[in-house]
Amino acid sequence: MNGSRRLSSQEIAEVLRERIRGGDLKAGDRLPTQAELAEEFGVERGTVRQALRALQEDGLLTNVSKGSPPRIAEPAAPRAEPQPTMVSLGPRLAEAFAAPRVRVDVVCHTSETLMLALSEPLRLIHEDRVRPEAIEFRVLMPSRDIPLAFPVLVEDEEDDPLHQRWLEMRNAQARVLQHNLHAVRSTHRIDVRIAFRALPFTPPTKLYLLNGEEALLGYYMLTRREEEYESRTLEMYDALGSQSLLFSFLKRAGHRDGVFVEESQKWFDALWETITTDMTLS
Repeated sequence: MNGSRRLSSQEIAEVLRERIRGGDLKAGDRLPTQAELAEEFGVERGTVRQALRALQEDGLLTNVSKGSPPRIAEPAAPRAEPQPTMVSLGPRLAEAFAAPRVRVDVVCHTSETLMLALSEPLRLIHEDRVRPEAIEFRVLMPSRDIPLAFPVLVEDEEDDPLHQRWLEMRNAQARVLQHNLHAVRSTHRIDVRIAFRALPFTPPTKLYLLNGEEALLGYYMLTRREEEYESRTLEMYDALGSQSLLFSFLKRAGHRDGVFVEESQKWFDALWETITTDMTLS
């Protein structure tokens, strides 16, 4: 293609991208072999392999390094715009509950949003529209024994009720979540397990891992606000988790999303098995 110099792997990848975009290569088509591509572009096979890996990372190829020429991948489904947690978590949980064995891992500040969003998949179970064989929840929340990064008072006061207020909310919501899941076990004979562990830090983000196939990530956005509590007006820095935008990462959406889901699961498992402690809901 260029008599004066050899093309780089990036340039070869761009040529192949243009063939895919232009319709010369369609979803399901096989690419030529690495030897044929190396001969066409006048380069070594290693350069071709680098170009194919780049296309795989972009989600344009499948079956790379499987012993046969890769195929053009099906186009990814359009990604929905991020929605507030309260809007998007319920439908995502409901879809996850269609699996025979449901596994949900959560990192959050309190389980309020999770508790409310769970009503949708539980309704489907009670209506016999979904019937998983087993449901497992693992939830990580801040420990009662640490100073929280938020909520915190704008100005220090000797009598600071925020930590006790947060602890009461954390425990009450977790008990409701636990009760609602256990109710499904008794009424529908589904193997249900739910466990809580305490983090030694305040998580700056919320994370939901659904069946190892999807990761939902949202940032806790801090805001200054006031709230009435026990006949006092508390001015605080706090985060309203239900309004956080959730960003979805799907394993089937391509290499980058798949790696994010896998690494998020490894991160959660490492926290669960190492520096977290048993949580007491009292």
